[in-house]
Amino acid sequence: MRIDLHTHSTASDGTDTPAELVRNASAAGLDVVALTDHDTVGGHAAAKAALPPGLTLVTGAELSCRLTPASPEADGRDGISLHMLAYLFDPDEADLARERELVRDDRVPRAQAMVARLRELGVGITWERVAEIAGDGAVGRPHIATALVELGVVPTVSDAFTPDWLATGGRAYVEKHELDPFDAIRLVKAAGGVTVLAHPLAVKRGACVPESALAELAAAGLDGVEADHMDHDPATRARLRGLAADLGLLATGSSDYHGSRKTCRLGEYTTDPEIYGEIVRRATGAFPVPGTGG
Repeated sequence: MRIDLHTHSTASDGTDTPAELVRNASAAGLDVVALTDHDTVGGHAAAKAALPPGLTLVTGAELSCRLTPASPEADGRDGISLHMLAYLFDPDEADLARERELVRDDRVPRAQAMVARLRELGVGITWERVAEIAGDGAVGRPHIATALVELGVVPTVSDAFTPDWLATGGRAYVEKHELDPFDAIRLVKAAGGVTVLAHPLAVKRGACVPESALAELAAAGLDGVEADHMDHDPATRARLRGLAADLGLLATGSSDYHGSRKTCRLGEYTTDPEIYGEIVRRATGAFPVPGTGG
């Protein structure tokens, strides 16, 4: 089985519609694909309706979180931004749905503030163009990065995620409402879901979760870590697998596919079938959807 547990559609910041994504996943030879748009389940219904035979859909979301240090003054930071993959939770569970809505509601003013900062830096970007790029999706930094590519400010979307521009703490970065990761674990578990920390050691994205905090998250009920990812080199992947073994965590692999917005391909990294089976076994909020031909 070929299993990819981290993808995005136009419901957030991908370029494939949910229907296109599941069709492309099938064409790429995948047996299982998870749709994990940022802080939304808005693409699930369309993905289910278009699901080709032979492809199983895992419903999920990538939750925006921030780990706050015990002593911000001593630490010198106001926290570390991280992403929590949540799988097979009940989308109608009220507390988790309310938190997702709070994050989504903050996305537009945050993106507008980043556009304003870029204009102060002399970039001829407009909010109208960013909103046009985002369309009906949940607007975020990748849409702003796409506008920067169009303007020739940076050569690729990834090059916009640096301290010069949109990286956490960068010149044009603006914070948004984010869940405490310990609260995220609790809420997802209460909704019957499973949690996996996305790309935890992707250093080029900014500050990473320290190993001590990873141990605390594991003790709080975190189920796994995304080890095989395009932003982890081989040594980092091996290190994460070792940490997962030490902490009793599952180690997954995923593409983090965003369509044409990023260079990663569907199925570029995959999850072991036994690990996938354990994720499904732990979930009680929802179940994988087998494709019958939509």
